[in-house]
Amino acid sequence: MSLQPEGAQWLSWSLENVALTLGRRFPDRHVWVIRASRMYLHKFSCYHNFVESNLFGAPEHSPDYGAFRHLRALLSNGMEQAGLPNPLPLQGCGDKVTPGFSLAVVGFSKGCVVLNQMVYELARARADPELGPFVERLSDMYWLDGGHPGGSETWVTDKRALGELAASGVAVHAHVTPYEVRDPMRAWVGREHGCFVKKLEDLGARLSQKLHFEDEPASIENHFRIIQDF
Repeated sequence: MSLQPEGAQWLSWSLENVALTLGRRFPDRHVWVIRASRMYLHKFSCYHNFVESNLFGAPEHSPDYGAFRHLRALLSNGMEQAGLPNPLPLQGCGDKVTPGFSLAVVGFSKGCVVLNQMVYELARARADPELGPFVERLSDMYWLDGGHPGGSETWVTDKRALGELAASGVAVHAHVTPYEVRDPMRAWVGREHGCFVKKLEDLGARLSQKLHFEDEPASIENHFRIIQDF
């Protein structure tokens, strides 16, 4: 970031600083920050290892892309590399999951496309004999001001997919700012967020939501500040 003129001004929100912030937010957890697998023009994050995406990182969701499998592999390898006791076993080494293991997933801005992909995969992943025990340890999902350059699918609105999320018992946390949900040039983001919340409420999901910095002008600074404020 320090080498890029457009990135240097946001160094306070680097991966390293975000890791420290999340460490303070979750003091009793191991925190893993997953970098986008590709950056286009040094600023468009693309998580195509989790979800099919175009050059700018706009997703094309599918119920069987493999986000949960990839996340498990990353965590298993990371725990092994860090020398943690009782690391998460690799997929294919039986269906056992480390005793006491639980998982909370946080997505910020473009990173929320990964959480959306997980929602679309949830039904198949829960039914998979090897992957199911890992998925059952997912306790919380945090959407932090999700957004991407596509013209739709910023928030999941498919009722069947949201029904699976509600039935899973995962605690859903939706945190937004006016930067995303009140932008008149991207009005669909606010509409989709409202639909996401309403459908989950109707389905009886474990849902909490908050509009941050409601009385302040929409700004990219507050978009980033949600990482500290949620």
